[in-house]
Amino acid sequence: MKKRIAILASGSGSNAQKIMEYFKKHPDAEVAIVLTNNPDAYVLQRADNFEIPSHIFDRDEFYDSDRVVNLLKNLQIDIIVLAGFLWLVPENLLKTFPNKIINIHPALLPKYGGKGMYGDRVHKSVLANNEEESGITIHFVNEHFDEGEIIHQARFRIDKNDDLEMIKFKGQQLEHLHYPKVVEGLLKKMKSL
Repeated sequence: MKKRIAILASGSGSNAQKIMEYFKKHPDAEVAIVLTNNPDAYVLQRADNFEIPSHIFDRDEFYDSDRVVNLLKNLQIDIIVLAGFLWLVPENLLKTFPNKIINIHPALLPKYGGKGMYGDRVHKSVLANNEEESGITIHFVNEHFDEGEIIHQARFRIDKNDDLEMIKFKGQQLEHLHYPKVVEGLLKKMKSL
């Protein structure tokens, strides 16, 4: 039986798209569902394009019930991949899927992490501090923003003329290259793929 991936996203979902592409014809794993807290998220269209079911939830369903947990359990999900998902993961989800929820962050953690540090906010801070390099961090999710065990990091140089858009572009290139492969590697470790 194929390993089953759930993706949680809040926005456009470019990383979700790369993961859906990567596993579209994969012999051993598939994206089983895309979940979002944003009914207007473009990731829903991306999921539809791949004929992957989606589920929209609100704050009550996510934090005050077991509906999302039960949905994922019923789908026999092996790994939960956060791709631009901006809410803190609740305890019931963390307990049900220990070391099976991962996230990607657009900086080299522990730098530029924590509550409110996402997207352009991260890149603007990196620029403001005249960093010579930045990168991405893929990590396990725990009860705190961006504090879970680091699984993988990749770096890029920041050149003198790099602006916000260039730093974003360099980071996204690394995200799209590494995230699907790291998901695949973790699934292989969980049980022989």
